[in-house]
Formats: sequence, C-alpha cells, structure tokens
Amino acid sequence: MLGLIGCERSGVVRQAWRDRGHEVYSNDLVPADDGSPYHIVGDAIEVARSRRWDFAIFHPPCTRLTVAGARWFRGREQEQADAIAFAEACWWMDIPLIALENPIGVLSTRSKLGKPTQIIQPWQFGHGEVKATCLWLKGFKPLVPTNIVDGRVPRVHFEPPGIVNGMTRQQRRSITYQGIADAMAEQWSV
Repeated sequence: MLGLIGCERSGVVRQAWRDRGHEVYSNDLVPADDGSPYHIVGDAIEVARSRRWDFAIFHPPCTRLTVAGARWFRGREQEQADAIAFAEACWWMDIPLIALENPIGVLSTRSKLGKPTQIIQPWQFGHGEVKATCLWLKGFKPLVPTNIVDGRVPRVHFEPPGIVNGMTRQQRRSITYQGIADAMAEQWSV
C-alpha cells in the first residue's frame, strides 16, 4: 500500500507501516525528527494531491483545536477557523482510506466532521497512560484494542515545559504512542 502520514514529524506511524512492508511516507512542514529519507517536507494538502495515495492518516496540528488550549482561544478565532478548515480539507482529499487524528476538541462541534468515529486511549494499546484521542475514519474500521493495561497516568499532561532531549513540550506531546501506531499498521493494512 502507498500511504501518507500527514503532519507527522516523529516518524512513529510511518515506520510502523514501513516495518510491515508498505511504501509509506511521513510529511510535515519541517524535516523528520529521525532524519528519514521517507519524509516529505511541505504542506500536507499539496503533498496529498501530488500522488494517488492508497491511504492517508492525518494528524492536524491541535494547538487551536484541542480543549486543552481553550483558554488561549480568545482573540484567535481566525486561527481556529483556519485550523478547522485545514482539518476539513484533509478529510475531503480524494484518497480512498483516510484517518484523521486529534485530541478531544472543537472538531466535533465546530467543524463539518461531526463526532469522531471512535475515541481511543493509550492504555488500550499497551501504554499505562491516558490521552483521549479522537479518530475520524473514512474506509478504515475502528481500531480494536490490542493490549489493555493497568495504569491511568496523565503523562502527557505533566510534560515539563521547555526543551527536553532536543524537543519542545508540544513536540513531545504530539508523538503517537508506539502501540497505537502498531495497531494502525496491523489492523488497517489488511
């Protein structure tokens, strides 16, 4: 399968698919954190239009979309409208299989996407943490939990500010959990 992982700089989801033999590329406005040659720098919409992809998984930036940032929305209404329009544009790409991932936020109430197809948690996929993640799915089936574990630690919420291991807090928080990336690649590639 030829796939695009839009708005992903970590390469976690891309590599999970590549490890299973698929031709998959990540994409972001900046180079990949892992220096991979399978990363395309550029606008996700333009990259999505550049080829006939079999599938795409988009991770639109959540800064103006998540409820965690709601206190910062005032005075940034246009930025939020632009973020919603970007997520909707990803969703309406001419690609047969699309997954759009974002935390709980305004996409389900202020966009044309409506309610997500499903909401998953890291602890359903082998990570003893909480981070409710919404998935809007077109053509893909909902993910089935692969390894339900104990522990409900809000690690992402407690990420320290500043640069740690060369990454900002926002970058660290946006990395897809390996168990979720593996479940996507295993369950959606059949």
